[in-house]
Amino acid sequence: MRGVLRRVAVCVAYLPFALACTSALKEPPPVSTIRTQPPNPGASGADSGDVMARATLEFAQRPDAAAVSRARALYLEASRADGAPVGAFLGATRATAWLVEHEADAGRREELAVEGVQIGQHCVRLFPSEAECTYRLALAVGQQARERPSTAIDGLGVMVDLLEEVIAVSKATDFAGGDRVLALVLLRAPGWPAGPGDPESGLIHALTAAGRFPNYPPNQLVAAEALLENGRRVEARQAFERSAELARNGMDAGDPDAAEWLAQAEHALSESF
Repeated sequence: MRGVLRRVAVCVAYLPFALACTSALKEPPPVSTIRTQPPNPGASGADSGDVMARATLEFAQRPDAAAVSRARALYLEASRADGAPVGAFLGATRATAWLVEHEADAGRREELAVEGVQIGQHCVRLFPSEAECTYRLALAVGQQARERPSTAIDGLGVMVDLLEEVIAVSKATDFAGGDRVLALVLLRAPGWPAGPGDPESGLIHALTAAGRFPNYPPNQLVAAEALLENGRRVEARQAFERSAELARNGMDAGDPDAAEWLAQAEHALSESF
């Protein structure tokens, strides 16, 4: 209830722009209506376990965007079956989120971001005790807020509420993802009354995530950003260097995301020091 009141207060504070203060969460359409590219993943009638296995193999091919699109189509195909597993919805949200971050066309990014929220809502409704569903919905709401600014005011509040819920029930989800992502929100969002921004609280959550899973490169990246934002430059540089080292190790181990983590760390080091 406090989160709802906070978002209402922000909208009231920006009453001249009230028409732009729209809800981040609306009633989602059935999963069966969400379009995919390619439109036919070639999975109709296949065993759901086989579809999921194929989707996992395709998703592992990132940064190949075509493969991720095929993975998304397969995950969505699996989610439409009776008794679909939670993994189908989680896979679809992950693939959708990845595509949002790698799509050049603004219109398509917005469409994907909205669909990511819709898939996340279905995940939460069907599996209310699954913390990762709540977590993935929070991420999707954040992407939607960026790609559809009219939802940003409400979306930031929704995102914070969802992430706090994740932290309360599962501190380990996505390598302390609840604390890591909440730290980013608090570091980058405007402060009151425009938003929930709070760099000092962001630092606490960033260091909490890095403390729980110190060898996960994104945790070190966020810790470094938080330390830098709070004026602790020496420690920030050390954290960026540590994240780069961990990302290189990940590349050697075949992690498909490690190259992007390394690029982020190296860019931060070159720009900030």
